[in-house]
Amino acid sequence: MVSQTNLAIMEQQNPQEFILDVFTDPASVRDVVRAILHTIFFHRFFPSITPQSREVLDITLPYVSNQELDTMIENRTAELDRELSAERTHAPNPAGGVGAGGGPGGGGGGGGGGGGRGNISVQFFEKKRRKTWYMRAAYGGGDEEICWESWTVKVTVAEPRTESERAKVRKAMEQTLLTTVMKIITCVNQNKDHIPPITTSETNPFPYQIHVNQKDDGWAKRIGIY
Repeated sequence: MVSQTNLAIMEQQNPQEFILDVFTDPASVRDVVRAILHTIFFHRFFPSITPQSREVLDITLPYVSNQELDTMIENRTAELDRELSAERTHAPNPAGGVGAGGGPGGGGGGGGGGGGRGNISVQFFEKKRRKTWYMRAAYGGGDEEICWESWTVKVTVAEPRTESERAKVRKAMEQTLLTTVMKIITCVNQNKDHIPPITTSETNPFPYQIHVNQKDDGWAKRIGIY
């Protein structure tokens, strides 16, 4: 039987988790995913930055001007794009389309062909000093990184075959991008209590990682939509 103390510890170790859905055509994968990642980091990147913006699908979105971060985002979005392209090449049946409602996978009728699905995740960590000497010796250091927040961006790609499908895909892309950005804003505004206190003088107090098509493991299987 698990005690209340152990349950509290387990809850503290589980990061706050969010899932976002993105819909795009093959040509816009990098732009759309990059825009979503920059929007997330705009609200979670604590070093001093000068606010900037970029236009994506005629929507003005925030952009974090940091070379190290921008390089990582560029590399990960390119990796995701390559994997999605390979999936479309080897999968004759479409993995996603534009339904009657104009969104990804919506009810039947008028879907784009040659699609694909993938995901990209962002994790934020805090550094904590290991409490016991044997833990420090076992793991080769005095600090450990604990994930306190995770974002999973699920990407659905549809490749339009006709002008009519192209118009539907474009409209669905704009709608889902705007919806996703608004969801990010809602998530960060409504969920603040889990953000750790800043206890270091380092420029970036919270290390981050970006993974492409990371398999669910452990707590990741329990991700919920907020």
